[in-house]
Amino acid sequence: MCGIVGYIGNDQATPILLNGLEKLEYRGYDSAGVAVYDGKHIQVEKSEGRLKVLADLLDNGKKLPGTIGIGHTRWATHGKPSDINSHPQVSNLGKFAVVHNGIIENYLALKEFLLKNGKTFVSETDTEVVAQLLEYYYQGDVLDAVIKVIGKVEGSYAFGILCEDVPDQIFAVRKKSPLIIGLGKNENFIASDIPAILNKTREIYRLENNEIAVIKNDQVTIYDLDKEVVKKTPCHIDWDISAAEKGGYEHFMFKEIMEQPKAICDTIHPRIQNGRIVLDDVTLTKEEIEQFKKIVIVACGSAYHVGVVAKYVIEKMTRIPVDIDVASEFRYRNPIIDDKVLVIVISQSGETADTLAALQEAKRLGARVLSIVNVVGSAIANESDDVLYTWAGPEISVATTKAYSTQLTVIYLIAIYMADLLGKLSQEEYQMYLKDLNRLPEQIEEILKHKEQLQYLASKYFNAKDIFFIGRNIDYAMSLEGSLKLKEISYIHSEAYAAGELKHGTISLIEDGTLVVALATQDILFEKMMSNVEEVVARGAVVLGLTTEDHKEMEQSATHTFYIPRTNDLMLASLAVIPLQLFAYYVASMKGCDIDKPRNLAKSVTVE
Repeated sequence: MCGIVGYIGNDQATPILLNGLEKLEYRGYDSAGVAVYDGKHIQVEKSEGRLKVLADLLDNGKKLPGTIGIGHTRWATHGKPSDINSHPQVSNLGKFAVVHNGIIENYLALKEFLLKNGKTFVSETDTEVVAQLLEYYYQGDVLDAVIKVIGKVEGSYAFGILCEDVPDQIFAVRKKSPLIIGLGKNENFIASDIPAILNKTREIYRLENNEIAVIKNDQVTIYDLDKEVVKKTPCHIDWDISAAEKGGYEHFMFKEIMEQPKAICDTIHPRIQNGRIVLDDVTLTKEEIEQFKKIVIVACGSAYHVGVVAKYVIEKMTRIPVDIDVASEFRYRNPIIDDKVLVIVISQSGETADTLAALQEAKRLGARVLSIVNVVGSAIANESDDVLYTWAGPEISVATTKAYSTQLTVIYLIAIYMADLLGKLSQEEYQMYLKDLNRLPEQIEEILKHKEQLQYLASKYFNAKDIFFIGRNIDYAMSLEGSLKLKEISYIHSEAYAAGELKHGTISLIEDGTLVVALATQDILFEKMMSNVEEVVARGAVVLGLTTEDHKEMEQSATHTFYIPRTNDLMLASLAVIPLQLFAYYVASMKGCDIDKPRNLAKSVTVE
């Protein structure tokens, strides 16, 4: 997830671009760049690192004159953070400059086509393909070229485009990635989010999918793919800056919960090509996987809970034994690791100190290390043999939501990929799993539509002193995450237990009015879970049941029931976590807690 800003008017563009990018730096901060028309040519300046590096290079804009330009702050997906890979990307002849938010899924095929037709590439990015395509199809009409290009590219994108032949216009187009047009007096703007332009205007157009905006300093015209003019009504923004940075949401955590369908989509779609899973540059072969006597997953916090789910998923699909270790304990138990072990390391930041130390110990012992991280070029990514990025985009709230969900998605991809290589899946099963994987974003959107039900339940129980989460199998793994999410942002004492262990001591804690969240999504274990629900109800518990929509009988025992859509049992965790996140969020909100920055916690734990 990157930040885009553009300006056309009578003022100097570069200071306005830098100011707008500063407001968007939460969206991406491994590099930044601007392209400005100086009266003769498009001039591009960009640099790796935080935005301040670029601002210092340009003396806060004084060194790059011009009244029309586009800017970008990057969160790397294709290509490591570097000056060359930074946006804007420019076509061979310098005629087009492009900034881009999103992922071009078929960029490799397009790049091969362009190479065969004489184009040369300098970056590793998917965005450069767009700049080269524009130049390839351009025959004097930029709008025609844009329409041809978006007919060729697949994926999600928001583009800001400059063309040297028409230096009084900015072109903008979007599909599945946000882009707005800011309307001023003798000046207009583009941006990927409102805070970039809120100090300049509060009147905006919201571009819809496949709408193309042609922006001049005194006019904005929006077209569809048939070059028909689209009539739009401006929207007035009355938020303050703080609210705008959150996209109108009260907290970043809630914004990030709502972003999960797109984040999961961005993680899945580029890795399914022609009906097959392609895991980036991971080179694991069938023969190598067959040599692994076990897999060890190492992580901390919520990433550890992803690992607990992964144990169930990977073992069932591949029949390879899986151990799961808390990273801070891994080094101190003299682990039995050698070159016949695959170690999967999971970290949102890629800088988690305990996890990095565990990785280094695993490599010292000869293991092959595959990491799942969100930050390109992070320490864990750099020291791993293989790396899969979650492409969740920046996550601002300390309590993880979309990073957790995208890590889980990568686990499914790995498990299906390995099981297929090992011959554990028929082609019918393989395609079924891919179908279910692709449906997850849509199913999560459906759950989010019922968020008010969770808000109501939170309003009834936000004063609870103790809350217990119970489940079996994958539902137990989800109980761990649900309990952690609640306690870290609401400060309510909460514990998670394997439901079958209740009678071995834990049930003594249940008394009249105790809230128990009971997860029962696994078909094969549903009846056993209902027995556990009856056990706590008999001791006076109030039960919030979480199950699939085909298990209405939960209502006979639970005080309240929340339903999630049906999918295969191995992927139900991705759906079950959403109501748990929402419940925790609403409880903390009603208690007045500092949700995005809970006490005593940090986003990236870089000390042991």
